[in-house]
Amino acid sequence: QVQLVESGGGLVQAGGSLRLSCVTSGTIFSNSVMGWYRQAPGAPGNQREMVATIIRSGSSNYSDSVKGRFTLSRDNAKNTIYLQMNSRKPEDTAVYYCNIKQQGFNYWGQGTQVTVSS
Repeated sequence: QVQLVESGGGLVQAGGSLRLSCVTSGTIFSNSVMGWYRQAPGAPGNQREMVATIIRSGSSNYSDSVKGRFTLSRDNAKNTIYLQMNSRKPEDTAVYYCNIKQQGFNYWGQGTQVTVSS
């Protein structure tokens, strides 16, 4: 059973920084893709937007809206990923969810609220 626990959310002023952590437990395969998604208030159909994903080698992918501001890293020994968020904008306000995709399954954390005040 794979479990994900997020931490690090909170309130930050625009331009500030915040770091999210996601600790995983259970069997994590080497070909897993880990990442962060977010759900903004009032998102149509409660859709979750991909923020960033990373594979075991460290190769990462970012959405255009966060590229250059957010950095995703992965500690394979600890099965943990970190999302460093700099230059925060009010439109970054959302619930952030940690995610693992592996062996055809999709696992989610419980989500952590991040609010950016202007």
